[in-house]
Amino acid sequence: MTALDMWTYGVVGATFALYIGIAIWARAGTTGEFYVAGGGIHPVANGMATAADWMSAASFISMAGLIAFNGYGASVFLMGWTGGYVLLALLLAPYLRKFGKFTVPEFIGDRYYSQSARIVAVVCLILASITYVIGQMKGIGVAFSRFLEVPYDVGLYIGMGIVAVYAVLGGMKGITYTQIAQYVVLIFAYTVPAVFISLNLTGNPVPQIGLGGEYVQNGVASGMTLLDKLDLVVTELGFKEYTTQVMGSSLNMFVYTLSLMIGTAGLPHVIIRFFTVPKVRDARYSAGWALVFIALLYTTAPAVGAMARLNLMDTIQIGPVGAEDGNLVYDERPSWFKKWEETGLLQYEDKNGDGRIQYYDDKNPAFADKAESFGWKGNEMVKVDNDIMVLANPEIAGLPAWVIALVVAGGLAAALSTAAGLLLAISSAISHDLLKGVFAKGISEKAELNAGRLSMIVAILVAGYLGLNPPGFAAGTVAIAFGLAASSIFPALMLGIFAKKMNRAGAIAGMISGITVTLLYVFQHKGIFFVPGTEFLMPEMGMGPDWFFGISPNAFGAVGALVNFIVAILVSKVTAPPPEHIQHLVEDVRVPGGAGAAVGH
Repeated sequence: MTALDMWTYGVVGATFALYIGIAIWARAGTTGEFYVAGGGIHPVANGMATAADWMSAASFISMAGLIAFNGYGASVFLMGWTGGYVLLALLLAPYLRKFGKFTVPEFIGDRYYSQSARIVAVVCLILASITYVIGQMKGIGVAFSRFLEVPYDVGLYIGMGIVAVYAVLGGMKGITYTQIAQYVVLIFAYTVPAVFISLNLTGNPVPQIGLGGEYVQNGVASGMTLLDKLDLVVTELGFKEYTTQVMGSSLNMFVYTLSLMIGTAGLPHVIIRFFTVPKVRDARYSAGWALVFIALLYTTAPAVGAMARLNLMDTIQIGPVGAEDGNLVYDERPSWFKKWEETGLLQYEDKNGDGRIQYYDDKNPAFADKAESFGWKGNEMVKVDNDIMVLANPEIAGLPAWVIALVVAGGLAAALSTAAGLLLAISSAISHDLLKGVFAKGISEKAELNAGRLSMIVAILVAGYLGLNPPGFAAGTVAIAFGLAASSIFPALMLGIFAKKMNRAGAIAGMISGITVTLLYVFQHKGIFFVPGTEFLMPEMGMGPDWFFGISPNAFGAVGALVNFIVAILVSKVTAPPPEHIQHLVEDVRVPGGAGAAVGH
């Protein structure tokens, strides 16, 4: 066993023991503790737990990988996800906390005086949350496959088992305290390697400043900035300029950002966290603290992504582009390269038989003639999964073994913390909203707890199965989940708080139409429930890729939300207004003031 293996097993094993120990210590004994941790979590602690809940595998593992390969275009994730928290803090969290219910479907059911609305909300919540959990399962599979040096699917199965143990046991009470520990692990794991790598490449220990600083090569200042150096390296190999490339059109960038923003504000596993604090004011404070804790990672991510891309390119392109000895000999590839090949997430194919690795953009027609003159027959890095970049970055940069082990533990902490929060949202929707709220109102508290735990296990199995064939990289899959939440839950919450004349017919019609339009567009591109081979794009009808104004399926949630708002408002105009007591209730919720503990019905 190598020193790296010993460090990795030791650090990851210690963090897992901590999480499971906390779950046993904080085991939920009542439904109040299982759903909202008893409603007594301090705002700062809740802000930290919310940050861990929020900063999932998509944020920790995948976002910097997206930034590494998409450059400026990936800024939609930074802007959308942080902007959504501002929306959540200002427009939703305090009002939902004042309403004082356990779950989002419970709010929708009571506000729209309709069990049907509650059931529709549960279906929308489950669709969005299961899709989100698929993204976490992808991250868990990536991290475990590298950590244990096993195939991706085996890593996924192991991760499913770990999640099942501590999420099912502790409920919201156990999850909250576990997430506080996971936040500490993941933020150290993200920032410590970034400091080392920034020092190596720029001489500056602050990654946020190093990103715009001068590039240092072998201890000597190069006279150009890090970003200028990266632009030069990637464009020499036919790739788009790092600092100017965009994801599709400007319209797609705008809609993508908007979809992520309102999806953030509509995600039930995030909203449910604001039911765990004692007072309405604490809900605002929690959101503010969460933004502070999130900013520590999000302001570091652009530097991590850019530096990872530069390190990867420099590892493979060891000399001048086109020179006979300019490319890395495959048999001399470093050990980290070999280990990621074992996971199947990094793949090489020697297309011209020279035994060297050519890594370039072979889809760039302007670079094709030049590549042919070099004797290159196509890009030989046939697979470089975005999601490996953060985990591989410290190894690529040659950092100490304990730093690499810390990153693995952080990636697992990020994926596990969010998976647990999502599974709790699914569990509470099934056991509290469907079973207790609709189909078996007389059920005992113990039976409700057991039903919640059973539904969580089923959700883990479903998400794990779908995670074997995810519809894309972790952050892309999560973006689809945000789109589903944006198109269904967010408009119903907004109209429920700020439009007292919105009635149940409008809310139900809006939710169904919004999520249906979004799902159809996503399924056209990604397959029905993401099953390969079930895509139903129809080119003969002009339905090419991104046929609706060039908007990608990952960004379509904002369009679905617009449909939801329009349908809900139109239907409510031609149907009976809500009862007077509901209108007074809405007015009361909008008035600042205290609120008691969350209650269940």
